[in-house]
Amino acid sequence: MAVRAAVLPAIGAPLEITEIDLPEPGPGQVRVRLAAAGVCHSDLSLANGTMRVPVPAVLGHEGAGTVLAVGEGVTHVAPGDRVVLNWAPSCGECHACSLGEVWLCANALNGAAGVHATRTADGAELHPGLNVAAFAEETVVAAPCVLPLPDGVPLTDAALLGCAVLTAYGAVHHSARVREGESVAVFGVGGVGLATLQAARIAGASKIVAVDVTPEKEELARRAGATDYVVASANAPREIRALTGRQGVDVSVECAGRAVSIRAAWESTRRGGRTTVVGIGGKDEQVTFNALEIFHWGRTLSGCVYGNCDPAEDLPVLAGHVRAGRLDLGALVTEHIALDGIPAAFENMTAGKGGRALVVF
Repeated sequence: MAVRAAVLPAIGAPLEITEIDLPEPGPGQVRVRLAAAGVCHSDLSLANGTMRVPVPAVLGHEGAGTVLAVGEGVTHVAPGDRVVLNWAPSCGECHACSLGEVWLCANALNGAAGVHATRTADGAELHPGLNVAAFAEETVVAAPCVLPLPDGVPLTDAALLGCAVLTAYGAVHHSARVREGESVAVFGVGGVGLATLQAARIAGASKIVAVDVTPEKEELARRAGATDYVVASANAPREIRALTGRQGVDVSVECAGRAVSIRAAWESTRRGGRTTVVGIGGKDEQVTFNALEIFHWGRTLSGCVYGNCDPAEDLPVLAGHVRAGRLDLGALVTEHIALDGIPAAFENMTAGKGGRALVVF
């Protein structure tokens, strides 16, 4: 069956909106009609080669929709069910999974190397970017890539739960383990950063400092939970320390993936505090520390993959926060676009305009 999709023909090439021939679900597969898909910076990282992806590919890894059909052996969802796509399903058998660290599953992205569909125009085989190929009207995925959406969450907004919100919530609650009354700084006020501000508020942080290069994002940040706003500069760590009795914050969360902001997040953290890096940077983004400061400051610097989450366990928790009004998914979106608008959204990210675009099908 032919559907429209955004195809990456080659690394560094512009996305093409075209028709693809999508097969019916085979054994252990599910066909989903997308309601919405988030345009995440990670998609741009795949397109420009920062992260590896087999091409040509249908990108998009953050989506939600309705099950249209299921293949043999699929029992946890049925046609008509509302679902969230899970781009990193754990295998349950590798070393990381045996340790309970399902977010580090060695086999999570094996499906991305498979053939997902063919391009209608020339029959070229297409791969599913990060397993789920959400930049399309419909997709066919492995059964573990769909999670039932709890009641009470709007289907369109639920797309953001598949990556941005899980990552942000997990960074605060699982990686940094923010405790009630602690202070938090969030570097980068894009979609993940806005979700991180909300997660810090939910955790009971006493002071939440948002940091971004764009002064115009202050209103968005404060609506998400920021108590203070600092425009990114070489003086940002000093300003943050001034806001915290010259101590620095207990926790910094870096959401941009840039060496300069990782370093600033580290310098903004108090002695003995925790710095968590969520942003995905390139190999050329080198961060340096000297041996004496590592000893003296006693800080913890850690990476964070998919929020160190188990999506199957954390999705119901997030749904509970949405129903209770503690988590506002709509506040994370700065622009609603159609499928045809994805290339322009990529250009905005490349130009540093940021924001969180949501494709509504």
